[in-house]
Amino acid sequence: MLTWRIRAQWLVIPILAMASSGTNLDSGSCPAAKTADSSCLGGVTPPDQARYDNYRIYNVEFDNEQQIELFQKLEEQSDSLTFIGHAREIGQKLSILVAAHRVADFADLLKTYKLKHRVLTYNFQEKIDRNMSEVQPEDIDASKLDWQHFFHLKTIYEWLDKMAAKYSQLTVLDMGTSTQGNPIKGVKLVSNPNNKAIFIESGIHAREWIAPATATYIINELLTSQDAQVQKLATDYNWIIFPSVNPDGYKYTFEHDRMWRKNRQLFGTCRGVDLNRNYPDHWNSTGSSSDPTRYDFAGPSAGSELETQRLIEFIRENVGKEQIKTYIALHSYSQMLMFPYGYTKDRVSNYADLQEFGQKAAAAIKAESGRDYVSGNLYETIYPSSGGSMDWAHAEAGIPIAYTFELRGPPDSQDLFILPAVEIQPTASEAFTAIRTIVEAAAEKGYYK
Repeated sequence: MLTWRIRAQWLVIPILAMASSGTNLDSGSCPAAKTADSSCLGGVTPPDQARYDNYRIYNVEFDNEQQIELFQKLEEQSDSLTFIGHAREIGQKLSILVAAHRVADFADLLKTYKLKHRVLTYNFQEKIDRNMSEVQPEDIDASKLDWQHFFHLKTIYEWLDKMAAKYSQLTVLDMGTSTQGNPIKGVKLVSNPNNKAIFIESGIHAREWIAPATATYIINELLTSQDAQVQKLATDYNWIIFPSVNPDGYKYTFEHDRMWRKNRQLFGTCRGVDLNRNYPDHWNSTGSSSDPTRYDFAGPSAGSELETQRLIEFIRENVGKEQIKTYIALHSYSQMLMFPYGYTKDRVSNYADLQEFGQKAAAAIKAESGRDYVSGNLYETIYPSSGGSMDWAHAEAGIPIAYTFELRGPPDSQDLFILPAVEIQPTASEAFTAIRTIVEAAAEKGYYK
């Protein structure tokens, strides 16, 4: 989920040349006669990997309707800029990633229409290169998984298996296969079959690597922490955690395009559905697109995607049996703790409780790390969107406590989704602190009786 705020808060809209429409990179061979060509790496075919050399991140602010209309047209008309979010209102501040070949045009546009702006980053590829250097090899021993590096899907799954073999209360779950045949694996931690359950969904947006890392951190804490409060959470509640509910997209971000968001379903010349717009709850009514080339493409129909169907089926089969009372969706970035709804200003019946729990969680994070998180319903806090998993879990599956977390960094982050590995542990700790606070506050109000 991307990140922006309204009412003079920061918004972030990376504009990525064809990034969310599945740009095809040139994968031609490099004949021997071309070995002197540096692009051919001495006769070795370069990897089919998207690059963002000299892409810039701009912050712009809208002062009038003309500027808003201009950027709305720009999003619709440009075939080399990908908006992750939409120009909506006066006072909006947007961070925009501008393709290198569009820098001159974009700068001229800002000057001509007198948009306030500043440049945050001059070469986005440097951040990606740093981030990729923090990834451990795919064939690493999974027992070495930690929270100082990022890890491939294969390593995460092997780690789940190892942890289940080591801890009898942990069981590996498999929702089924994804669009491209990858398993959607998670775990269930059961101390008492009569406990109420907490469900954590992570990685629905592929490029948000901090989300799966946070999910594995939470699993590890529940199993190994010596903190009495954490041990009580592990024994008083059962936990169901899926680190990557979009495994195809997650794999693609490591192998081809670090900024990929959607799943990998094929639609003619482009790929991908935004799985967090595909759920059958007011599907495609606001904050989503019917265009397969767009980053927020809602899919050809409600619940069309295998990944969506797998999660829906799992929740429907288990919400009563496992007594699932809390649903947490992990995303990045913007530092927000949001609850339903995303598609309307109408308030859920337990709005006051969810707001109270979210504010307590934000205060707990502030006390732990000094980071500022904002709490509110999704529509009011970030932007309108429909077809999200959280809304479906609350409205259709009847799960009363439902939140979407936007983790680090801040709304005006220079890194966008490319969070440095040094941030993994503190970010994951903040998220777990927020979950613990929400659960404890909800328990006091009787939600788990």
